[in-house]
Amino acid sequence: MKSLVLQLYRFAVVAVIAWLIRDVAVRQRIQGESPLMASEVVAFLPTAHALRPDDSARDGLFVLDRAGRELGYVVRTQPRCRDIIGYAGVTNALIVLDPNWKILGLQIYASEDTTSYVHDISIDRRFLKKWNALTWDAAADLGLKAAGIEGVSGATMTSMAIAQSVKARLRLSRDELAARVPLRFAWRDYAMLLVLAVAALIAFGKPERRHRWKRPYQIALIVYVGFIAGDLIAQKLFVGWTRAGIPWTTAPGLVLLAAAALIVPWTTGKPFYCHHICPHGAAQELTWNFRLMVGRALRARLTGSPPTEPDEEHPSRQKYPAPAPALSASVIRGLENLPAGLIVLTLVVALLAIPLDLAGIEPFAAYIVRSAGIATLVVAAVGLIASFFVPQAYCRFGCPTGALLNFVRHRGTTDRFSRRDFAALALVALAVLLNWKHLSVIFWLQGL
Repeated sequence: MKSLVLQLYRFAVVAVIAWLIRDVAVRQRIQGESPLMASEVVAFLPTAHALRPDDSARDGLFVLDRAGRELGYVVRTQPRCRDIIGYAGVTNALIVLDPNWKILGLQIYASEDTTSYVHDISIDRRFLKKWNALTWDAAADLGLKAAGIEGVSGATMTSMAIAQSVKARLRLSRDELAARVPLRFAWRDYAMLLVLAVAALIAFGKPERRHRWKRPYQIALIVYVGFIAGDLIAQKLFVGWTRAGIPWTTAPGLVLLAAAALIVPWTTGKPFYCHHICPHGAAQELTWNFRLMVGRALRARLTGSPPTEPDEEHPSRQKYPAPAPALSASVIRGLENLPAGLIVLTLVVALLAIPLDLAGIEPFAAYIVRSAGIATLVVAAVGLIASFFVPQAYCRFGCPTGALLNFVRHRGTTDRFSRRDFAALALVALAVLLNWKHLSVIFWLQGL
């Protein structure tokens, strides 16, 4: 029971952090740098008290009363319609709808256009009421000329730009909702299912089968999963999916790979992805075994004795060459803390939307040679060179994704709450703090 509770705790830590990142991303996308306040829709919905972001293609906000009941919905025309320009700039208009998705009214929220023109439009109630009582779909398909929507006298370009942006904004979201891609499996998805099946056979199959096919399988992983498909699990992938959504329908094979990477070690204790699917892990192991092979050949030439066979299960136990350079215990502890530090960096970047490409902190994007950045190539090269001297050097001293997967891995009934679990709780606290940084701004503006 204690082991089960501990596993549920670790799953909850990952889930809570993912939810906090997602929550910030949705609010950043919808509210931007100028959060909309509930008081700005009170003219249309008198009991409006708070706003809740809608995580859908509508990219709007649900309007709530004090009891949390939905009163209506509000969307802004900007920044989705930045290309619709009036006389001297764009205008951001609010579109307020009732619970039945009928428009209650329009209101100018902000504008870069000429102030006098915007003022003339805001006091022309006839122009702003042209959309009242139209449904979302009806307004999206509205013919402006047929509906008698004409420019406000003296502010024609600005007012018609508002009219066009209202129609375009509603149509964009309506079309995006209708254009949801159905689930489809392409050749690379079927290929990934085959990789997962073979990996399962090797991970859970008989040892003799694993030894016989291990090297050819590792080479196949590097060639296909790494260089051809480029389907590697990484921090950038997890953060991108958490912020933008999981591509269930467009990349089902990759989604299944990520699910297996998390669920298999969580339920069975097997480091499934790291040991049996990761191309960079396979490349490191082949690099180390190449060193052993060269060392055995040199020893045989120098001593005249036949070369010894490697220990397949424990390559670091080879007597020649030495398994690792002499490093002090403090240096080793410091290096082993590097993956945790990179996880903290990833969390901060994800929650604060810092413009740092997370692909550069890991080597995995280096396998997509045509688009790999310098930082990624350097990390990959350093990791492989280090693995020539220390078995799986990058996995042990540099991989934040491996650290995440290792954190959720089941360790049997003898597992106990450890320093790593306390550190995970501290990460949750940091995520809550950074999430609150964004939420508190909105609450303060709304007077809560």
